[in-house]
Amino acid sequence: MEIVLSVLVGVLFATAIYLMLARNLLRFLFGLILMSNGANLAIFASGRLTPGAPPLVPEGADEPLSLVANALPQALVLTAIVIGFGLFAFALVLTLRAYWTLGTLDTDAMRVAEPKEEAK
Repeated sequence: MEIVLSVLVGVLFATAIYLMLARNLLRFLFGLILMSNGANLAIFASGRLTPGAPPLVPEGADEPLSLVANALPQALVLTAIVIGFGLFAFALVLTLRAYWTLGTLDTDAMRVAEPKEEAK
């Protein structure tokens, strides 16, 4: 199962880089979200996908009695999903506001603070 997830992470990262190289701000945003999902899957797969029990220690024992699942990658991915959603919502509103103000999503045309090039 880890092999399938690693191939999926590779496909997600390749697609994200392809989208982020485009000059469209909305495509860049979707590429950023795909990259964060790929990173989440990589972190999740690093915790090994085992059919273990919940990591609970019974009363009177010092450690779990059977094979347990690793809870740290799950907690990290859950936190990253929440932060990624907040970043996506903020970036989407920022992109929408840039489109309303400038009338374009082309990053080459968004040169408000830069001087215009003179024709040679």
